[in-house]
Amino acid sequence: MITWMQRHKRWLVITIWISTIAFVGAGFVGWGSYEYGKQGGVVAVVGDREVSVEEYQEEYSNLYEQYSKMFGSMFNKELAEQLNLKDVAYKQVIQKNLILSYADSLGLDITNEDIAKELVKYDAFIKDGKFDKETYIKVLSQNRMTPKDFEQSLKRGLLLQKVQTLFDLNPNSTEIENLSKLLFLEDDISIKILTTNDVVVELKDEELKKYWEENKNSYMSEVSYDLELKEIPLMSSNSSDEDISAHYEKFKIDYKHEDGKIKSLEEARDQIIKDLDDKFTKTEALKIYLKVKKDEDKLETSVNYTESKLPYSVENNAKILESKVGEIVKPFLENDKYLIVKLNKKNVSLPLSYEAALDAIKADYEKVLKEKKLNELANTQLKDFTGVDILGVTRESITKIDGLEQQEAAKFLNQLFSSTTKEGIAKLDNKVVLYRINNSKIAEYNKTKDEVVKGTLKQLQEEELMTNLLKRLENTFDIQSSIQEKE
Repeated sequence: MITWMQRHKRWLVITIWISTIAFVGAGFVGWGSYEYGKQGGVVAVVGDREVSVEEYQEEYSNLYEQYSKMFGSMFNKELAEQLNLKDVAYKQVIQKNLILSYADSLGLDITNEDIAKELVKYDAFIKDGKFDKETYIKVLSQNRMTPKDFEQSLKRGLLLQKVQTLFDLNPNSTEIENLSKLLFLEDDISIKILTTNDVVVELKDEELKKYWEENKNSYMSEVSYDLELKEIPLMSSNSSDEDISAHYEKFKIDYKHEDGKIKSLEEARDQIIKDLDDKFTKTEALKIYLKVKKDEDKLETSVNYTESKLPYSVENNAKILESKVGEIVKPFLENDKYLIVKLNKKNVSLPLSYEAALDAIKADYEKVLKEKKLNELANTQLKDFTGVDILGVTRESITKIDGLEQQEAAKFLNQLFSSTTKEGIAKLDNKVVLYRINNSKIAEYNKTKDEVVKGTLKQLQEEELMTNLLKRLENTFDIQSSIQEKE
């Protein structure tokens, strides 16, 4: 996955036009904030614009969030380091400030009225149907931002949008028609699909050890936690009939049948008793918790768990993972008992020994060898392969390619119609497709596809325009940097 992400990194990052406005309410700082120097510092000067540490951190956080949303739990700070996201974020923030400097030179500006119009678009700041200043300040405070910082971010984003309007392109009908015919080209092709099951590899000890030596940091032990804990089983509160009745009258709406009808006292009686026992036990657990904090009582059991083996609910595991070393977590309910947990030590991730990592090493190295051998096999067979003929293939023919899942077919078709040769090899995750184009036919113009084609054409033209603009701006405005990029 890392290799794929590194190879496609430039297509994953946010394009320069997209606003840098923070997503209030999402808590963007928590995604992957990057500490650099002291607050209020400057990481670069572009023209007359100073790029603050906060602006740089915001760019990094937004970029980190983008990767997190795309790859979910697979993405973490270690992967961000391997992908040099700090450098990518730095490059993006420099590019944006080049465009902002260009806007300054054109005399463009964002007024307070522009910012006010933008603020009222945020639902998070609305109370009783209108913008509320107290709510605004409170929400920003929860996201560790000040109104000044947020409005500066808004201003930068709005100014980038204003520059974009200067370069809005509107392709004419001839351009759209011609591109449409090319985009929806029809090919008659022959293909042969090869998979990693078509090759056999031999794993040799010396090669495995060499691979491990070169990739040690990819085989790390899991973070583990030394805990002390005390379990308090659910206790009987010896609730009287009066207690049960009083609780029912106060909370009867919580006791319902599946159809939503409220249960009678007798129907809810067992659940009420359990809830009263739970409440009583929680009170007793809190008393013990306070005694433990005062060193008047002791925790009974010492355990060690890796992060993935913590045996409690997601919510309760999070309480432990978020605690500090030496901290005692307040009692939480788990399987009809309350637990008091103290985090004694967090054991950091360390490189595994060769023996401990051997199973994972074998699996990874076998995949590397098979991919290499599969590519060699594909190159050997390409010139004279006999394949399956498929007629009238277009970019939309994802259901016509037998032997490929729809996602795989989409990748193959993208490579096929991007190719400049009559035959070639399309590489997928664990497959390769040998293809030969036997015949090509320009598609008939279909006006119903104009909007799709227009969007594609605008994107291509704007990307080319932006690339050329940035090259010129780099030679126009001085860039003074306090960060050394790795890339």
